[in-house]
Parts: sequence; structure tokens; C-alpha cells
Amino acid sequence: MKILTCNVRGISLQDGQNAWPFRKEFCFKVIQEENPDIICFQELQQYDDMAEAFPDFATFGTMDKAMDGFPMNSIFYRKERYSRISAGAFWLSEQPHIPGSKSWDSNCIRLVNWVRLREELINTDFLVVNTHLDHLGATARIKQAELIVEFCAAYPETYPKILTGDMNCALGSEPITLFLQDGWNDTYSAIHGEKNRVRTFHRFQGESYIPPSGEEDSIDWIFTQGEVSVKDAEVIARSEEGRFPSDHYFVSAKVSLNP
Repeated sequence: MKILTCNVRGISLQDGQNAWPFRKEFCFKVIQEENPDIICFQELQQYDDMAEAFPDFATFGTMDKAMDGFPMNSIFYRKERYSRISAGAFWLSEQPHIPGSKSWDSNCIRLVNWVRLREELINTDFLVVNTHLDHLGATARIKQAELIVEFCAAYPETYPKILTGDMNCALGSEPITLFLQDGWNDTYSAIHGEKNRVRTFHRFQGESYIPPSGEEDSIDWIFTQGEVSVKDAEVIARSEEGRFPSDHYFVSAKVSLNP
């Protein structure tokens, strides 16, 4: 199966010529040409547009707040290939059951949404966990990663699991180290090696972007754990006439389940 993680950049009038109306068709095109089976979105204020563009996908999304209007974290999966066994969400805070809660030094409300799917062809089920860690709170990112590790520990060690998201931190940071020490396998490093990671955040500038000192580089991740084999991985550095689908490059991984 092919998995994408896509921070699509929310709808912002401050983006000028990079605002959603000017890039949405190219964004759809990039995703469609990747031919994914599962798409994990962050910052998805454009849920209605995306659901219309991908009618062959079922979806599970979660609002940041109880009365909010956008399922900012959403998981799309092919209807013909997968059936949903269960799904849920929790907030990355000291009160994870309370919608809209945040803790520590987290600047934004952050959450996890997850689906447990069954691969119909081989009658095997697996877990997909999608998240977006805070962009400012260093302590929050560590605590948020700990909550994700704790949640996934409820499943057997060999159970197939996929973790995706904008982690807002790079290799060597404490949150990523927590995942790796917990047995999560970085799909990109598995194929290309740790030293060959590619910057994924570029502020709509692509390869010409020069980051300020201290800014993290490769912050979008696809991890696996349990009986999952990694076949390929890619940072999708696509542009068209100076237009980018987002201020992040999307990331893909091809994996197979080991029933």
C-alpha cells in the first residue's frame, strides 16, 4: 500500500498568490498522480474540497475544538480496499479526552486521530495514527510524543501500525528519539539512510528556501511498527510554474503488511 502524509497548509489570506484558490488544483493533481491508498492530512481546513476531489476515499477527521468547523487532522482511505473496524481521537494535553484542551507550552491545540482498518485482500487489520505536534512548545512536543507512545502501547508489539504527521522536529530531537527508542521505524531512513533526509518545510520556496538558524529541516514523517515491511519512501518535491501544493513537501511510503 502507498501512504502519504500531507500538511496542506490551511486557508490563509496572508499567503497571497500561494493562497488555497491558486494552488488547490495543483495540490489535487500531485496527490492524485501519487495514486495513494491512504492519505493523512494536517491543517485540513479544506476538507470539503479534498473530499470532493477524492470520492473513492472514505474519511475520518477530527475537529480541534468541540464546536470548531474544520477536521484539521483527517485520514482518507480507499473504500474498495479497506473497511473501518474502529476510529477515534484524543487531544495532546493533560486532559486528552477533552476536545480543545492544550497543556504545557503548546501554542496550538494539537490532537491525534486514528483508524483501525482491515485490508480486505489479505484479511489483515492494522492501525493508522495521524498527528501534528506543536510548532513552538519544545516541552509540549516531548509530552505529546509520550502520549502517542503510550496510546500505541495498548496494541501488541507485532501488530501492524503506521504513524504519520508533521512532527515539527527533526532527527535527533527528543520526540523523534522517543519514537525510535519505542521501536518505530522511519520509512525514509529505512530506504535512503538517516544522513540523506530531505528538508520538507520550505515556505512555498522549494529548494531556494534558506531557513533561519535553528529552524528544523525534515519535520514530516511516516513511521511503521510491528509486522510491516518498508518497500520505498520519497519526499515529493513537486512544483509547477513556480507553484507548490503546500508550504511543506508531501512524504510518501510504500509498505506491505505481513499477515
